[in-house]
Amino acid sequence: MRLLGFSAAACGLGLAWTSPFLYAQAVVLAVAAGVAFLAFRHTTLFCVLWLLIAGCSLEMTANDMIGPEAFQPVIAAIKATQIGLAILCALRWGADGDPWNPGWAFAIIAVTGIVHGLYPGLTMGESLRSLIGSVAPFAFCFIRPPTAWADAMIRATRWCALVAVAGGVILAVLGIRPLFTESGGMRLTGLGHPAFLATVCMASVYAGLIQFYRTGRRTELPLLAVNLTILLLTGARAPMAFATLVTGLTLAGVSAPAVPARWRFYVLAGAAGLATGLAAVLLAGGLGDIRLFNLLSTDATNLSGRDILWEAFAAVTRDSPWVGWGIGAGNVVIPPESSVAKLLHTWAAHNEYLRIEVEGGQLGLLLLIVMFAGWVWMRSRALPVPTRRIIRLVFLAFAGHAFTDNLLISTPACILMTFAAAVFAHAQAPLPDTDRQA
Repeated sequence: MRLLGFSAAACGLGLAWTSPFLYAQAVVLAVAAGVAFLAFRHTTLFCVLWLLIAGCSLEMTANDMIGPEAFQPVIAAIKATQIGLAILCALRWGADGDPWNPGWAFAIIAVTGIVHGLYPGLTMGESLRSLIGSVAPFAFCFIRPPTAWADAMIRATRWCALVAVAGGVILAVLGIRPLFTESGGMRLTGLGHPAFLATVCMASVYAGLIQFYRTGRRTELPLLAVNLTILLLTGARAPMAFATLVTGLTLAGVSAPAVPARWRFYVLAGAAGLATGLAAVLLAGGLGDIRLFNLLSTDATNLSGRDILWEAFAAVTRDSPWVGWGIGAGNVVIPPESSVAKLLHTWAAHNEYLRIEVEGGQLGLLLLIVMFAGWVWMRSRALPVPTRRIIRLVFLAFAGHAFTDNLLISTPACILMTFAAAVFAHAQAPLPDTDRQA
């Protein structure tokens, strides 16, 4: 062994001396191979770490600290890592070619778009990259993991928003990046953007609900309350409304042996009391600096300029109503350098139905809706009744939320769909736990 080690060191020194470029490549390959081996050996641990990092929306941090040129590469790295980890999971535990997986719909939309003709200015390469980015959030939905992996991912999802806020606090204390931003009132950003943090926080709330109903542990309630507080501080109205609706309907209408009715009554009563107190403070003129309360008190509407954005996308759909302009067309309808993008600081549709109609037409949109409905219905049938009702309620809220935000292409979509994959894994045939070290 010593001789082998000395021989390897001698070869490395010789390569470094004769060809530094090849030596650098060899070092990168060796490190990548080592990381891949560790990820294969401790797959669940690596998946949990990826989930917590992805939930921080680091592309926003990179954009602010480095520049716009870092935005897309960070997103690509996060999604590529997810795909790589999903492949490792499939190698370890098996793949699942579920025909209802919505990821297939994006592939079909991509093909029809190419046949129809891509939107002017959208290249084939950009469309293929958008296809990979659209399918990536569903990567873990193509595997058959053990219940230990599913449990770990559900537990980790509950902490995603809090980790993002903790990271934001550290940067704020160091004076590197502010924790709050001004936009119709103060909004909590964490490490990313208030809207992204809100979407991640919704998944954290849903994971907390399912974990509470599965275990009955009252210790789950403080973390659930913290996540709802973070969501409120982001000032995101739609995420707050839908998360509150799902939480309220769950506690009021979903029963479980582990969660007695009196516990649910106490939680609802406490939440109602808190809401009443906040309303009283708001009417008295307090909390005006917090964005959500500022909007409620001033009746501000359409802060995102959705009427302008939606009209631009609707005009494109009228040119090809049945078959759309290909995956990725939604990114070029409003050029980033246009006056609209500079005025609103966004060129996204803020309506997933409208974006998908641009890219896949009405047929593509119908296909995606049907596959989503079939996927959630079929994959949740074998779940315990409380979990089944909660996850179906979550996706009904998701369907409503999609009218006002982009929920399928951003990195927070990776969190929500991975969480869904973990929940649905409990409905599959149990597999042996081969990842105990993680």
